[in-house]
Amino acid sequence: MKAIGYQQNLPVSNELSLQDIELEMPTATGRDVLVEVKAISVNPVDYKVRQGMSPAEGEWKVLGFDAAGIVKSVGENVSLFKPGDKVWYAGDITRSGSNSQFQLVDERIVGHMPNSLSFSEAAALPLTTITAWELLFDRLQVKKNDASKRILVIGAAGGVGSIMVQLLKQLTKLDVIATASRPETISWLEDLGADHIINHRNPLSEEFADKQLPEVDYVVSLNNTDQHLVDIEKVIKPQGKFSLIDDPEKLDIMPFKTKSVSIHWELMFTRSIFQTEDMQAQHDLLNDVAALIDAGRLKTTVGDHFGMINAENLRKAHQLLETQKAKGKIVLEGFKQANGF
Repeated sequence: MKAIGYQQNLPVSNELSLQDIELEMPTATGRDVLVEVKAISVNPVDYKVRQGMSPAEGEWKVLGFDAAGIVKSVGENVSLFKPGDKVWYAGDITRSGSNSQFQLVDERIVGHMPNSLSFSEAAALPLTTITAWELLFDRLQVKKNDASKRILVIGAAGGVGSIMVQLLKQLTKLDVIATASRPETISWLEDLGADHIINHRNPLSEEFADKQLPEVDYVVSLNNTDQHLVDIEKVIKPQGKFSLIDDPEKLDIMPFKTKSVSIHWELMFTRSIFQTEDMQAQHDLLNDVAALIDAGRLKTTVGDHFGMINAENLRKAHQLLETQKAKGKIVLEGFKQANGF
């Protein structure tokens, strides 16, 4: 089967950083489903792993943590899916990824794809949706019917922020303050329903003061947390909750002690890495989100379609993500069927 992989941690400008390769077809056993991958999307975790995680000598590392496709076969213990089902999922960071024609995935982290979306539209959503949902409802434990609370989402125009703003507006009564800095990302967030938009290129506390915004109960930081940490402490309420997903070089949480602010990490791979007892919660939430999409309450967050799934296009996608200027999600779709790539 066709796949895209790497053997060395190289800059994305180097053609060897991601290469078109051929691998053997895997076989589904146990609780695994074998999925024929139709479309994928690319996330910051892809380039972070490419830059920092080396495969064993002589082996290929295949990335890809978002996919939509069709179940081709199932393991003997699978009960949630059958061949022919259309599915979407984010996968498992400890296993081979979706940058391949076929992929094995544990059924407990796979959902039934929304009927109203194309494969590429669906592929944009799983990782970011799981991250946003778990952060809001598992980590911060946001109460959906509480209209007295306010939330600040830093870096809201990216993949996670784009679905998080929608989940907040559709499933909660929170007042949503989102950050963006360019006309196109500001317009994007307006369309998604953010109540207030501030510029994260300026000190957040100054933006709050200029717009006469009160302190917030929740802060979600999706990127550049270390740059905003001082201002986060200023704008969060006493006894507030602060959650983050990125990888700051330093994270001094001592300034939050006086306000008794709680700190919450979110990593959507935790359940699959540790095979937690509630691992199937990801299957359930993907099905819930699919129903919301088919009901017209949520929409895909595709920002760019980069064409066919191959090494050249994936390198371009990684390159854009590394600039942190992507809007929404980057998707790729289909493999070349004849004469290689």
